[in-house]
Amino acid sequence: MTSATLPADSEAAGRLQAYRDDGSICVMLGRAARGQLPPLPGAVVALTVTAVLLVAGVGEQHTPALFAPVVALLLTGPASTHPHRGRLDWLVPPMVRAIEYGYLAVLGFAQGVSAPLVYLLLTVLAFHHYDTVYRTCQGLRPPDWIFRAGLGWEGRMLIVAFMGLSGLLPFAYAALAAYLGVLFVGESVTTWLRTGRDNGVLVDLEKEEA
Repeated sequence: MTSATLPADSEAAGRLQAYRDDGSICVMLGRAARGQLPPLPGAVVALTVTAVLLVAGVGEQHTPALFAPVVALLLTGPASTHPHRGRLDWLVPPMVRAIEYGYLAVLGFAQGVSAPLVYLLLTVLAFHHYDTVYRTCQGLRPPDWIFRAGLGWEGRMLIVAFMGLSGLLPFAYAALAAYLGVLFVGESVTTWLRTGRDNGVLVDLEKEEA
């Protein structure tokens, strides 16, 4: 399955929703809310609460930090299916990225996960998110299954939190980095090769509009 072309009338909204990188749990909460909840207020609160829980959970008493993924999910998940057409809704994906990257980095370093493992996982995620942005700039969108298979930002955070409770945090980082690396890089290479053969040269829609 290759990337789908974005319709012109929903291109902006489609981009922002793709940039969120929501998983199945977020989508389920969003469908339950029927896209009625604006995304920005929940994202702002989620970012703030996550930061507070991380500060409170650094050190030996790390229990508060392990609840951050649940709080972030409950605050941002119900707005996942909102059209994201508000004037400031473009701020939501960067906030979600800050929540995920900040959580993985702070928790990993605070709980003794080796720096190479932390950086490797963050690099894999950064590649995936850059690839998503680049595709949408070409008028394409990654297939929906890649977001589900990639577990979504909330799924990755929940797995890390659960493994933190079990004392297996280094294993969680290593397993996620290996699985997601194969998934994201493999799908990206395959898709770009197919797109290049089938459709020829890709056009940058933003440059064309300018």
